[in-house]
Amino acid sequence: MEPKDIIGFVAGFGTTFAALPDLIAMLRRRSSVGMNPRMAAILGTFQILWVAYGLMIGSRNIVLWNVIAVVTNYLTVGAYLYFHRRETRS
Repeated sequence: MEPKDIIGFVAGFGTTFAALPDLIAMLRRRSSVGMNPRMAAILGTFQILWVAYGLMIGSRNIVLWNVIAVVTNYLTVGAYLYFHRRETRS
């Protein structure tokens, strides 16, 4: 593996899982309190463009990490909506 591939792998890993702590915290608390889903929604939307870009240039690292990031970010938005609806009904 070349140094540029290692850097791409580490960078992809770090940025992909940056939203994971928020998702985990929300799931543990079972609450949307203190969360704002806009950031995750915006990131997920633009990461779709990164997936398209990765496909165009043939970069598996870009495609793989951003597909995982899109899923993570939209899971965060989904969890927020689920818990927020539950909280407003109570």
